[in-house]
This record gives sequence, C-alpha cells and structure tokens, in this order.
Amino acid sequence: MALAQKIIIADDHPLFRAALQQAVKQVVPEAQIVEADSMEAVQIASANHPDADLILLDLHMPGAHGFSGLVFLRGQCPGIPVIVVSGSEEPLVIRRAIDFGSSGFIPKSSSLDTIATAIGEVLEGAVWLPPEIADNLSDISEEEAKFAEALSTLTPQQFRVLNMLIEGLLNKQIAYELNVSEATIKAHVTAILRKLGVHSRTQAVIAAKQLEIEPPKVGE
Repeated sequence: MALAQKIIIADDHPLFRAALQQAVKQVVPEAQIVEADSMEAVQIASANHPDADLILLDLHMPGAHGFSGLVFLRGQCPGIPVIVVSGSEEPLVIRRAIDFGSSGFIPKSSSLDTIATAIGEVLEGAVWLPPEIADNLSDISEEEAKFAEALSTLTPQQFRVLNMLIEGLLNKQIAYELNVSEATIKAHVTAILRKLGVHSRTQAVIAAKQLEIEPPKVGE
C-alpha cells in the first residue's frame, strides 16, 4: 500500500497541531508535515502544495466561519481529501461536514490511536466517522447544498472578502486590511453577490449563516 507523504495540519492551537503530528507519524512515519494556523495559511499551504495527500482541518480557525473553510477547500482543491477535526461531537455537525465534502470527522476528544486509525483509513480511500454515531446522521437541506456549491466557486480573495463581510467590516475597512483599493473591494463584492445568487451584502451574510456550525432553527 502506497501511503501519503505530505499532509497539511490546519489548527490554530500549537499543542493540538503537535498531537495531530504525533498521530500522523504513527501512520506515515516519513510524512512531510505542513502546518497552518489560520484559514489564509491553509489556502496558501494548499496552493503551494497541490500534491498534498490529506488536509486535517479544524473548523474553528481565524478567517473561517462554520463550514465555510471546508466548502472553500473542497472547491479549490477537490483532489485533496479533508478530514474535519472538531471539538463538537453533535451528529448534525458531523453529518453536515460529510455532506459538505469531508472525507472524515475526528472529534478532538479522540485518543491518538483513534486519530491515527482515522487518518490511515482516509488515506486508503475510505470515509471515517466515529463508530458510535455513524448510524445516527441526517442529510443537509437542498438549500444548504446549493449555497455550498456556489460558495465553492469563490476565488481565495473573494472568500476572504466574504468572511470580512460576515464580520461586519465596511468596504473601506476591508480594503485597508487587504491593502487594495476600495474600488477593488467593490468589484469583489459584486462578483460575490453574483456567484452566490443574492442581491445585497445583507443577503450574502444571511446566506453564509447557513454554514455556521449550528444552523439557525426554523422560525428564527
């Protein structure tokens, strides 16, 4: 069996990145590890290493909201499997991660041996889920799936701008943060609205809320 040799570990906590490295080394002792501590760093890592064999992705990192980082990665580098690593163990969260394109879901409470097992199975082409909850999952809505497909078409810069819109930044503030002109940001916003099929910044932000870890309840 030919095992992967390059793995991107994306988590903003150094101690947990170290734990994931330890688990990876149990499965692929000679693996090249690429670390990332923010969504932007993951984007750069995946662009610089298109031959990566696996991405271990924490959902709660700077620059990502809910499942947006996962959806973006599946759109930008569909050939690299992604395992979500999360502190949440809710069946709904796990189901949504799989439906949004993850090849596995590892709760952060898992032992190193369990994490290593999950990594090994995904590297062999399987989808790995915590055995105790694998049979208690329900599907995401058609609306969520449609929005996820649209979100996956954004460019890296458009993705950054959308996340800043979600955070409530104005065009002028976004332009300052990204060191570009306000006109450039306006052009990005226009493109984002077109791709997402909405007509205003507010609608874009509301639509993006579908990708929060805990989706809005009916009636809210």
